[in-house]
Amino acid sequence: MNRCSKSQASDQAIGPDGRAEWMGLLARASEADLEAAWRAQVPELAVLEYDVLRAPQQGLVMVRGRAGGDGQAFNLGEMAVTRCSLRLADGTVGHGYVAGRSARHAELAALFDGLLQTDAWSDRIREHVIAPLRASCAMARARAAAKTAATKVEFFTLVREQSADSK
Repeated sequence: MNRCSKSQASDQAIGPDGRAEWMGLLARASEADLEAAWRAQVPELAVLEYDVLRAPQQGLVMVRGRAGGDGQAFNLGEMAVTRCSLRLADGTVGHGYVAGRSARHAELAALFDGLLQTDAWSDRIREHVIAPLRASCAMARARAAAKTAATKVEFFTLVREQSADSK
């Protein structure tokens, strides 16, 4: 499954600060990618203090689908999610919601969400974390599109000549 595939929601306007976009990128990123990004920022973040408002919790959400993409909605099934909320020392609250059961992934997503809302860290995190995640998702979408295009079949209609006795 391509976790970086675009949904209809990601095509809509996301607001001036781009929070919906970065929360989506953080949720779709792998835990390993977020952990590597976190470690790259650790020298400066070593003194980062935060309070956990909602420790990582696992739960289920109902996934809904639509027949044909635009038909009547139906319950497709349940999906495991993990959420986390925390407050940075300056009072900024960060939230993380991720598919699956990874508490660390949800915590990292919440930390980056909080940092992205601060003036001190926003530009740096956008440049060193969000931009690479965006590029990685774009490459994954391009690979999926190329793989799909390789299986494309061109159909065309042949006009049959009418036989003389069918006239």
